Amino acid sequence: MARRLGVGVIGCGNISAAYFRLAPLFKGIDMRACADVAMEAATARAREFGVRAETVDGLLKSRDIDIVVNLTVPAAHYAVSKAALDAGKHVYSEKPFVLSVREGQDLARRAAKKGLRVGSAPDTFLGGAHQQARALIDAGKTGRITSGVCHVMSHGMEHWHPNPDFFFKAGGGPVLDLGPYYLTNLVQLIGPVRRVAALCAIPAPQRTITSKPRHGQKIDVETPTTVHALLEFVDGATITFNASWDVWSHSHTPMELYGEKGTLNVPDPNFFGGEVGLTDGDKPVKKLPAFPHPFGVANQQSGSGPVANYRAAGLADMAGAIAENRPHRCSLDMSLHVIDIMTGILKAGETGRFVTMPTHCERPAALSPQEARTLLARKG
Repeated sequence: MARRLGVGVIGCGNISAAYFRLAPLFKGIDMRACADVAMEAATARAREFGVRAETVDGLLKSRDIDIVVNLTVPAAHYAVSKAALDAGKHVYSEKPFVLSVREGQDLARRAAKKGLRVGSAPDTFLGGAHQQARALIDAGKTGRITSGVCHVMSHGMEHWHPNPDFFFKAGGGPVLDLGPYYLTNLVQLIGPVRRVAALCAIPAPQRTITSKPRHGQKIDVETPTTVHALLEFVDGATITFNASWDVWSHSHTPMELYGEKGTLNVPDPNFFGGEVGLTDGDKPVKKLPAFPHPFGVANQQSGSGPVANYRAAGLADMAGAIAENRPHRCSLDMSLHVIDIMTGILKAGETGRFVTMPTHCERPAALSPQEARTLLARKG
């Protein structure tokens, strides 16, 4: 890559620290500024990571900013990304990058008109474990994937997040918040979805915050927090997807894909690493050796031990794609199709009918270990 693209962050909440901390792992991007509607939040984050603080308008006008990373709350994603595109900036957004297909299509038109790129998290599917699963499928080790199950279930965000309200409003809920990790991974592994059906519920209409500093405050729940969905893929695979914030404990695995030749166990798509399991016909599941992929190598500690975290890999891949004039993997088309799936699931839950997807996308290119290394600032 000949030039490092200047990056400015809009939205200085919890997730912004991860981007600032991990972006230096990658070449091609240079974190330069941050902005927030609350100037004190921008000032604090700028001081923490050695960048400059800007107003939102000032950042959009900055000539040294090529890419705006949109880390605002989901309800603001569309408006902020639209303003960035209109200001002539490429956009990389946290998920979900919009809350409707119509909004996504509008951003696509604006980007195309100005020759700009739009990318979106999640980029965890670029992790070593998920690229290992992709390589196994592409090599025919599973045979054609015919069905599968996915489970993402817990007891909500009000127990740990300092300001969890938006998780339970329109644009939140487990489908729009956590669904992108699972559904994006399914699309990169299997391909696009044809239609969906779902049952949706709000078992607890009010939540009590038990995290600090707002311990004891109540939140009215305005979006489904338990969803059981059925996905029919274009290639004929049928997947059950269960997402809930009303579950205290369960013993389900995150993702199992059933192929003509065997079963593939895929670790949690919310993370870059983990163990992949594969069966040979009816033989027991065999845990496979770690893929020699740099984005599967543990690089930080968590409460449960070492984990691989390469958030900003999708941003770096988009910067490389801009420089090399190639498609980027966390593409607008795939992200829009995932929005279509998620909003289709919620609509199906409301209407009790199957919903057919009006959008389509191709699977993104796989990211080989060698290609991943080219994105790193130093070989890993």
